[in-house]
Amino acid sequence: MPTLAPIIETARLRLRPGRLADKDTHIAMWADARVTRFIGGEPRAPDVSWGKFLSAAGLWPVMGFGYWVFADKDTDKLIGMGGLSYFGRGIAELEGLPEVGWAFDADHWGAGYATEAMTAVLGWADAKLDAAEVRCIIDPGNDASERVAAKLGFRRIGESDALGHVVEIYSRPRGG
Repeated sequence: MPTLAPIIETARLRLRPGRLADKDTHIAMWADARVTRFIGGEPRAPDVSWGKFLSAAGLWPVMGFGYWVFADKDTDKLIGMGGLSYFGRGIAELEGLPEVGWAFDADHWGAGYATEAMTAVLGWADAKLDAAEVRCIIDPGNDASERVAAKLGFRRIGESDALGHVVEIYSRPRGG
């Protein structure tokens, strides 16, 4: 079972473990209201952002999967984060299955990075995890994430209000 995120390279990205050097960029990304509009709804305070960064890294030794930093391959600078999680959200449709998620700095939207990164993540999951499917949640109105999910092979299976607001639930079978 991996205890650190393995390094995966794509055409433009390096998926890698987080580092202390990522702290300021990560905090700035999550302080941007554009990024949090559909993920929590409010910009995050620096201590909250940093705590979530550290807890995402903690998924690996506990679950054997987790989040990666999505870094620009040329500069190695964080431009997003995502991967596989288990957050115990209290949504019945997520129980017992890896949940995927992704977020990018708003200056990197619209360039296909989410699809590129998550294709690599799902390829890793298909090869390494014993899971018949993976799921994700998306806030209604987040059209960009819905398009990415569709490209990745996710299909809407329902919705939940367990988080205090409605989220749509999507599923993708192993292998897409």
